[in-house]
Amino acid sequence: MGHSHNHHSHHTTTKNIKRAFFLNLAFTIIELIGGIFTNSLAILSDALHDLGDSLTLGLSWYFQKLSGKGSNEKFSYGYRRFSLLGAIVNSVVLIIGSIFIIKEAIPRIINPEQADAKGMMWIAILGVIVNGAAVVNLKKGKTINERVVMLHLLEDVLGWIAVLIASIVMQFWDIPILDPILSMLIAGFVLFNVYQNVSESLRILLQGTPKEINLEDIQQRLLTFEEIENVHDCHLWTMDGEYNILTLHIVLKNKAISIADNAEFKKKVRKILHDEFQLEHVTLEFELSEENCEYFDCD
Repeated sequence: MGHSHNHHSHHTTTKNIKRAFFLNLAFTIIELIGGIFTNSLAILSDALHDLGDSLTLGLSWYFQKLSGKGSNEKFSYGYRRFSLLGAIVNSVVLIIGSIFIIKEAIPRIINPEQADAKGMMWIAILGVIVNGAAVVNLKKGKTINERVVMLHLLEDVLGWIAVLIASIVMQFWDIPILDPILSMLIAGFVLFNVYQNVSESLRILLQGTPKEINLEDIQQRLLTFEEIENVHDCHLWTMDGEYNILTLHIVLKNKAISIADNAEFKKKVRKILHDEFQLEHVTLEFELSEENCEYFDCD
């Protein structure tokens, strides 16, 4: 059941990122054409930014697809963390892009430039619709890769909303400084969100425990079984923020429990851990109370 759910989730994630990639690439082409016809440097600059987004989205799609491969001799846990690698690469691109936007916005605040406001307005409306559809498509995604990709597209939506507002205002009032000011605010918002995603990605890479799962809660839940005397040597981590793994030692009270009973009890414990704590891969080791676990360097 768990394997089937994860396979479906992975397939949906890959499909979502694929759709976002083609939407972004198609709109980038429209931007390039529109920027030339409106003679708008702002539109052409954003087209180059979206071209970079398309490249990183394609990379995310590739890594997400690769992450669905099963385990082999080279990667015993499979390729799930390649999805995380895609998220980190995209985060780096977002940081560079945001710094570039800030760098470009500062001179324009000092010396504002006029632009074709009406042409900007129509392209901005199309930009909000296309990128907004892609954001909605990825909004319910659970993986970090999906969230980072969604952030890419949300940045574009906010950017186009800023362009739309500025273009409408500039058609009635001569305030060209609006565009660079809004760009600075958007870049700051993106950098804040990227920081959160990078922090979570590094936590996973360093094998930190998943934030949504409390290890002590797991131990207390297992101690409610009358067959269990003690639980120790617990190790909890996640492969990609979604596929969670647990290993632990269980000290049994009943010394006379048979091998067949052990197998059935393990199955019962694994089901509880999967259903209540979303643990996809659980390794259990049963012990008797008189065993000297310290010899095996257990905690």
